[in-house]
Order: sequence, then structure tokens, then C-alpha cells
Amino acid sequence: MSESSRLKAGLRASAILRTAAQQGLSAMRLRRGDEDAGSLVLVLRHRDGRVMVISETRDAEGVPAWMRVSGEQPVDEEAAAACVDRRVRQDPDLWVLETETTDFSPPSGGRLL
Repeated sequence: MSESSRLKAGLRASAILRTAAQQGLSAMRLRRGDEDAGSLVLVLRHRDGRVMVISETRDAEGVPAWMRVSGEQPVDEEAAAACVDRRVRQDPDLWVLETETTDFSPPSGGRLL
């Protein structure tokens, strides 16, 4: 088990927000989930109005990664909000973070599936 897989959700969320801020990107927590066991969803917002929603996952080797949950291409605000709402209904422990983006990559790095 990797070290990052042992980090609590609250710590992972704080690290992502801090990393975004260090990169000069606007970032905020939209929803607080379970401090220990919650999953994270990132709403990546481009200045041109396009949005992409990504969620924590693991790749085939068990390495932490991010999965596009709003689709392969960026979507509009309404579609992104509907995607987040569906995810929250499925997982009430979910954390929702929003960050500004220039290229739709997670501010914390990691592979985007």
C-alpha cells in the first residue's frame, strides 16, 4: 500500500488546495466530506467557461490517478453541476473541490485517465 493511499481525505483535500494556491490558481472547497474516508472530486474550471469534473481512482496497478467523470471533453456549467450532484447522491462522504485550470490537469499532478 502506498503512502498516499493512507492519507485521510481531509489531508488530501488540503494538500490539493494548497498546491493549487502555490501554482497561482484559484481554489476552494465546495463541499466537505468525511474527514477520514471520503473520496475527492475536483471541478476544474477554465477561464473561458468550460468545466471538467474529475474523481479520485486507481489505475490497473493500484496507483492513485484521476478519472474524467464529466466526459472526455470539457462541459458547460450546467452539465458539470449535474455531474457533481449525481456523485454526491451516490456518495454522501464525498469532498468537492474547485480549482482554476489552464489545461484541465489536476493541480496536484497525477495521471488523468
